[in-house]
Amino acid sequence: MECLVTSGTFELDGGSWAVDNNVWLVGDDHEAVVIDPAHDVQAITTALGGRTLRAILCTHAHNDHINAAPALSAATGAPVHLHPADEVLWKLTHPAFPPGRHLSDGAELTVAGVRLRVIHTPGHAPGAVCLYVAELGTVFTGDTLFNGGPGATGRSYSDFDTLITSIRDRLLTLPGRTAVLPGHGASTLIEAEAKTLDELFAGPR
Repeated sequence: MECLVTSGTFELDGGSWAVDNNVWLVGDDHEAVVIDPAHDVQAITTALGGRTLRAILCTHAHNDHINAAPALSAATGAPVHLHPADEVLWKLTHPAFPPGRHLSDGAELTVAGVRLRVIHTPGHAPGAVCLYVAELGTVFTGDTLFNGGPGATGRSYSDFDTLITSIRDRLLTLPGRTAVLPGHGASTLIEAEAKTLDELFAGPR
């Protein structure tokens, strides 16, 4: 399990913001999957180091998480996986390159002997998913859950109440010591973010 940080811009609703993204690689010395191929396809292929790329997994389709996906797919032959509810956002960035595979809630993908289970967590985006790896005690949360609380809402295709429901019902039910590996910033633990959510709702929203 490796993290590559790449830099670029997030663009939506006419705005543009500089961002650093976590690109996650899960695998062994022979094969891997890439989670959220952001900004720099050359840096990602270098990090792969000749390993076979089995799949490109997108936690959601905001441009800063998918902008290198078509080029990475073309370079490696690996299919791009996305939840179908996020195709409306995908088309804003890649109108002529549809994702090749659908991620569906409860589906499992195996690489290097570990299983990644798809958890649909709408709210930040309608097709947002997290990827839970029980064998590693880890969940990759994209922009659904961060160190310090829930992901952003208030932009197109997002909804605060839906996001909070996803986190409470789908993520905080995981073991408390599960490592939360987000799309930006530092890691945290499920139990720490459960406390953060309790504090968030202890006073007026």
